[in-house]
Amino acid sequence: MTTMTSTLSSRDRAVLRAVAAGRCTVSGAHADTLTIDGLCCADQFVGPRLAGAGLIACRAGATGPGPARLTDSGRAQLAV
Repeated sequence: MTTMTSTLSSRDRAVLRAVAAGRCTVSGAHADTLTIDGLCCADQFVGPRLAGAGLIACRAGATGPGPARLTDSGRAQLAV
């Protein structure tokens, strides 16, 4: 799935920047739980929404909660 830049909110972009900075962890196949700086994100839907759009993912090989990473599409969104 592709997300156009115009559909990303300021919060979405802020979360992408936090993921890029290495401040986020995710759990679940679809980033069901997203934490930023060790705290649960107040927007419970932002993790699944960004993961569903193919912008963030768990680190390869993660079996439980683990560091979030930007996908190529996520990096492209930050570059715009």
